[in-house]
Amino acid sequence: MKKFVSMILAAIMLLSVLSFASAEEVTSFNVLSGISALSGGYENNEVLNALQEQAGVKIVWDTWSDSLGEVVGTRISGNSASKNPIDAFQAVGFSNFDLMRYGSAGTFIDLTPYITPEIMPNLAAILEEHPEIKAAITMSDGKIYGLPAAEQMGTAGIGREKDFSIFSVPQFSMINKVWLDDLGLAVPTTLDELHAALVAFKENDMSAKIYGNEAGSTIPMSTGFDQWCWGQNVFYAGFGFTNWPNDVCMDLTVNKDGVVNFVCDDDNYRAAVTYFHDWYAEGLMDLEMFSQDTNQLIAKCSGGRVGVSTWWEINEIMGSHAADYVYLPILTGPDGTSNVTLRTGGATNAGQLSITAQCKDPAKLLGFYDLWYQGEIVMQLQYGPIGVYFTEQDEKGMWKSITDEEARAKYNKSAGELKSTMEVAGPKLILSRYYNEYFYMEDRAMQRLADTYDFWFNYVSDFTFYPQDCVFTEAELDDIDFYRADFERAISEQEALWIKNGGPTDDEWAAYKATLERCGMSTLLDIYQTVYDRYQAAK
Repeated sequence: MKKFVSMILAAIMLLSVLSFASAEEVTSFNVLSGISALSGGYENNEVLNALQEQAGVKIVWDTWSDSLGEVVGTRISGNSASKNPIDAFQAVGFSNFDLMRYGSAGTFIDLTPYITPEIMPNLAAILEEHPEIKAAITMSDGKIYGLPAAEQMGTAGIGREKDFSIFSVPQFSMINKVWLDDLGLAVPTTLDELHAALVAFKENDMSAKIYGNEAGSTIPMSTGFDQWCWGQNVFYAGFGFTNWPNDVCMDLTVNKDGVVNFVCDDDNYRAAVTYFHDWYAEGLMDLEMFSQDTNQLIAKCSGGRVGVSTWWEINEIMGSHAADYVYLPILTGPDGTSNVTLRTGGATNAGQLSITAQCKDPAKLLGFYDLWYQGEIVMQLQYGPIGVYFTEQDEKGMWKSITDEEARAKYNKSAGELKSTMEVAGPKLILSRYYNEYFYMEDRAMQRLADTYDFWFNYVSDFTFYPQDCVFTEAELDDIDFYRADFERAISEQEALWIKNGGPTDDEWAAYKATLERCGMSTLLDIYQTVYDRYQAAK
């Protein structure tokens, strides 16, 4: 009832706003926008047209999918001399480097003076609520040249008090509980206990014993190597770190005091690779872990051959044997240590809407785009209008999306295809809490978030992570590009060799650290520390 009344009041307010806007002069703006090849176009998009009427603007759309980059380059270089200049570039793929380049040259205006409660109340409120988004769109000169877009999927979306990304703990480790029960073993809580279980799995050939597979088919533990959701990295938590594969830089962590570190030259890293070499030498870790792909791993696991593995979820990898598996806790190491390093979530894109210096009324145009930052509006821009993609509200007032069956019957499209034809590219923020206020995320995602928050976070002591959407200068990016690939390759290759062959000796460890220095470790560390500090200051 409360939701219904609020909708009626919102409708009354909208009518009054529309009446007011109709009495004003409608201002026309030229917007060049990227668009999906499957899109039906923006001229007849009912959501966009309603927002234009509400804001008192008329958008002349110039949309492109093919040849977008070429068109943008041509139009932006001649914009100041054009008889019909572009007022804004939307969803054309600008990077932070592009924003700085065109912003510092005066091609794009600084949006900071316009992101205020008076001009852009919706976005201003979001940036107040989420300073990390503001930090992600603030360039190294302290200015904002583009409006943000991001699709958060976090624990706030399932009603939890704090919001953490669905990617926070990318690897869930799991063990065959039926095998443990048959052997009279409890679910391990330490690495040493897991070692004992793996030995028992191998010696008793549990794949053959329980599932009737051929003799000798048991693989005690199988994972990939340094793979984002199916690697061995979660087991390093017993040595105080988890060096998740990530989009920032491998082996990079930051502690709660804000100190950035590469774990790859720490003593506990050396202890970890030494420890797990013993497992590999004993045949407890899959000999193919360094070369297999996901299809090979899934085939082994779903075939009942693997006792322990890692994946996004149990059902997806274990197939018909999924009910026999349970999640392992984060295991403590030989000295009682356990620590999970959280992984960053999806990045905020800062370049989804930039206003050019030729725009005569930036405040009015930005007022139109500010409407995009309302929860029920962005929901429709992302998926499709109420009455088309969103069919009805449940007792909680949450919108229910169209099913595949309904979409095919009414539109001759799947629900996904219907979304693709109606989605609007551009400055959209889907906050995690919207999934608890306006519309639902998919069931699997909700379960993943519940598992992360309610189970895995019990084993996390430090919730600090290095943000994926930090803003780098051109010089910083040049240095990272120069060093990063060789640096990461040196670490990964040596880590694999030590797990397979043993080591490192004192001499090997000293030589390895010298190699990392030659690969730019100190330079990279200084850059990532500087950028992190600047990001924190921007918040």
